[in-house]
Amino acid sequence: MAVLIPAYQPGASLLALIRTLSAGPVPAIVVVDDGSGAEFAATFEQAGALPRVTVLHHARNLGKGAGLKTGIKYILAQYSQTAGVVTADADGQHHPADVLKLCRRLAKSPHMLIIGVRRFQGQAIPFRSKFGNEITRKVMRIVLGRDLSDTQSGLRAIPRGLMEQLLTVPSSGYEFELAMLVAAKHLGVRVLEQPIRTIYEPHNPSSHFHPLWDSMRIYFVLLRFSLIAMLSAALDNLLFYLAVHSFGASLLTAQLGARAVSVLFNYAAVRKAAFHSGVAHRVVLPRYLALVAANLLLSFTGIKLLTGVFSLGLLKAKIMAETLLFFLNFAVQRDLIFTRRRKSPEIELPPRLKEAREC
Repeated sequence: MAVLIPAYQPGASLLALIRTLSAGPVPAIVVVDDGSGAEFAATFEQAGALPRVTVLHHARNLGKGAGLKTGIKYILAQYSQTAGVVTADADGQHHPADVLKLCRRLAKSPHMLIIGVRRFQGQAIPFRSKFGNEITRKVMRIVLGRDLSDTQSGLRAIPRGLMEQLLTVPSSGYEFELAMLVAAKHLGVRVLEQPIRTIYEPHNPSSHFHPLWDSMRIYFVLLRFSLIAMLSAALDNLLFYLAVHSFGASLLTAQLGARAVSVLFNYAAVRKAAFHSGVAHRVVLPRYLALVAANLLLSFTGIKLLTGVFSLGLLKAKIMAETLLFFLNFAVQRDLIFTRRRKSPEIELPPRLKEAREC
């Protein structure tokens, strides 16, 4: 397997990492210069002169995600038999021994996404590295149904099957690594957490993570489902209101008509923009329509109850009933509809080790 390192205006730690890895058992090391500029050309020339190291270049800075995709595309083309790739950061936060540890773990578990997780307690963690990690972890627990310790770790072992799918992910910045977790979830790829050293330079000067802007981009990935749900609800409620108040339709007729139109928008948008599902329509659509039917029944029953027992207005009752159903819908779509069923691995996985945790 190969080691992939995206780099933007790197410090001396990049060469130190590459020298150690190139002297070891790693068969291929790919470094992507993400538009670092002429002043860093010598660094990349030195890297490219080392054994088994290939340096690729972007003419301008495109983002960490773009660098990872460039490297993944090259590795898939040049090393057709690769089992996967181990990605590492260029800022000195990943010890060579941990990079090799993930290589070995991927060799044993070639169908799993393995994340090197850092400790965030009991150490002087720089603000930009600590910023948002706990919030992102909690949000990810809701969005993916997985409790991940370190959602922003750049040290990862990616299996070949997931590598191919990641080339279609539209993200190009730091949010790409979060989108990777979303893709893994909905492709049925298991995640294994591997503890690694927690290394930070004073003030973390070589990191190019911008806490406010990059965190906003990361959270936008997580909010896609909510945004689509709100747009679908707005369309549904508008059509429902018009059907009842402009055309005098009954509750059931208005509910069916409005839902039929909003479902067409919601299905296409959620499938691609929120869950990145590649599961065939013939598999997903029947599940989705079954959920829509169950939703209609529950929503209709809730509206009748709220208008009859609590004397709420029709539109207010509809909004309240379907707000309560939102969280149930999200969980069902996340875990049962747009997620590919996990198949048994082709090889027997090793028993769970104390230092590793499967999510």
